[in-house]
Amino acid sequence: MKLAIMQPYFLPYIGYFQLINAVDKFVVYDDIKYTKKGWINRNRILVNGKDQLFTLPLKKDSDYLDIYQRKISNDFHTESKKILNRIEAAYRKAPYFKEVFSIVTGCILYKEENLFNFIYYSIEKVKTYLDIKTKLIISSEIGIRERLKGEARVISICKQLKTTHYINAIGGVKLYNKDTFLKENIKLNFIKSDEIEYKQFDNIFVPSLSIIDVMMFNSKNKIKEMLNRYELI
Repeated sequence: MKLAIMQPYFLPYIGYFQLINAVDKFVVYDDIKYTKKGWINRNRILVNGKDQLFTLPLKKDSDYLDIYQRKISNDFHTESKKILNRIEAAYRKAPYFKEVFSIVTGCILYKEENLFNFIYYSIEKVKTYLDIKTKLIISSEIGIRERLKGEARVISICKQLKTTHYINAIGGVKLYNKDTFLKENIKLNFIKSDEIEYKQFDNIFVPSLSIIDVMMFNSKNKIKEMLNRYELI
């Protein structure tokens, strides 16, 4: 059984969905610290040929809270309309705008103030749209009581879920040791995405944007091909 584990990201780039598609079960962390400078509640879209950031505003709170303890801002109902207007203006002439904008609208207008639940819903919606069959699991529901970190926590989750093959994002190459995993009878690989490029109107291609961009410009069949464009190292 192949397993991957990641933080929740809001409408992330295609590499995130490549990782989900590459495994049988995908654990989404809800009980780890929220980080301000990451991509948990923000991403990028294409606006007039350049990348532009959009962000889910959060209630002000302690910097030491876990993701599942953070809340969406009370004024998000106003901000959400602004985000949708920006996305609509940016992509209304894209070939798959109509069906994709409906999905994006459902994600952004989802009635949920809990940050983790809000993002988890969008991951499920995109996964369903792309016909990815991987089972999603919330980390706090696995039943591991120890407050482990890093490699030790990953190995503990792998053992709890009885996985024999753990696949990590490429950024973990310097964090995780294959020999350490092998001692626990777990094979470790890292997913390295191929360069993925597609037509974005008549602009110079801007890579690694939100999955919104990929879906706006590509058919589901084309995206399914993209999901398999990687190597395991």
